[in-house]
Amino acid sequence: MSDVLVIRGARLEGGDAADLVVDDGVIAEVGSGLSRAGATVVDADGLVALPGLVDLHVHLREPGYEASETILTGSRAAAAGGFAAVFAMPNTAPVADNAGVVEQELALGEAAGYAHVQPIGAVTVGQKGERLAELGAMADSRARVRVFSDDGSCVWDPLIMRRALEYVKAFDGVIAQHAQDPRLTEGAQMNEGVVSAELGLAGWPAVAEESIIARDVLLAEHVGSRLHVCHLSTAGSVDIVRWAKKRGVNVTAEATPHHLLLTDELVRGYDARFKVNPPLRRDEDVHAVREGLADGTIDIVATDHAPHPAETKACEWHAAAHGMVGLESALRVVHQAMVETGLLEWTDVARVLSRTPARIGRLDGYGTPLAAGQPASLVLYDPAASGEFTTADLRGRSVNSPYLGRQLPGRVLWTVHRGTATVRDGELVELGA
Repeated sequence: MSDVLVIRGARLEGGDAADLVVDDGVIAEVGSGLSRAGATVVDADGLVALPGLVDLHVHLREPGYEASETILTGSRAAAAGGFAAVFAMPNTAPVADNAGVVEQELALGEAAGYAHVQPIGAVTVGQKGERLAELGAMADSRARVRVFSDDGSCVWDPLIMRRALEYVKAFDGVIAQHAQDPRLTEGAQMNEGVVSAELGLAGWPAVAEESIIARDVLLAEHVGSRLHVCHLSTAGSVDIVRWAKKRGVNVTAEATPHHLLLTDELVRGYDARFKVNPPLRRDEDVHAVREGLADGTIDIVATDHAPHPAETKACEWHAAAHGMVGLESALRVVHQAMVETGLLEWTDVARVLSRTPARIGRLDGYGTPLAAGQPASLVLYDPAASGEFTTADLRGRSVNSPYLGRQLPGRVLWTVHRGTATVRDGELVELGA
């Protein structure tokens, strides 16, 4: 059931302060001196109001890997981080390569209620890269899938990639590519560079990512289809996407929060919380990715939230799983890496963490303006807060965050999803309680 809220004095996308009335799942009024009988009044003086965040790239692990995360626990983590909608990657068991699985995921998200869970369909059957999955059936299903990816694996065969790009044109879909040449990264343990040489770990070269992006933007241009580049991480990748956009290719790209802040120097401690795919890169890459996000070459920030059980991280580096959880920390990391550095304003944050990911994913009703008549999905964020990021900040099933023990700015105080408060005064709401 939706709350009736009167939010007073929030800075809309960091700009002028205004009151908002939330009623019956929509923003009923925006103005000053607003009130509503019986409403919950929220003092938002000094808080930044943003459209509910949208994450185009998460791993919720259900079905099949519920020891790491479930759709319920993952969507609770999403709400805690200010997210109103998340796109769930298909590398589950069974793989989300058919209408039945994606409809099951959609229903589980609806039952949880914390955020809209939008399934992403696999590009190939079983994500094996051999033949196209049921793209049309997933697009026509109740889940209305518009994003397809074999994330975790690259669609390496150029003919399969071309056919996928051609196929999704029929329903305005997009192929989200995990850009990693598998032959160039066999046995790779971390970014190839000075640190890998000093540690004696097999290197993961930047060209393994860049060569796939270069191929795929040319394929997208040839076919006239939409391409999305997942978790872009190198300076060379930024250059290629920038070149492609100037050429008129219909390509979008995402960067993760961790590739905006963390570098391969952290691997020196062999702490597997810092083992991720693609790997943490050089300081030069971090700055290039930040600049790419600031100038619009990179369109969005997506977390690549990748939960894992403790035992898969508390082991030798070479045996540890790749991945980091990121939903609860994403807005705070973007604040630190991009806003505090002057590279983005809050209205830009709304663009890269809400409006544009919703547009890329063709997700109606999300990323909408904070205006009367619009769906009431929003987040109230305190930019003046600061604190150490701890396991108490995590609301999912896994704790493999690279930010534990790190000072991060800001705090999510309220998250509202379709008129229902999922976070109140910084605490997760128990829905249905």
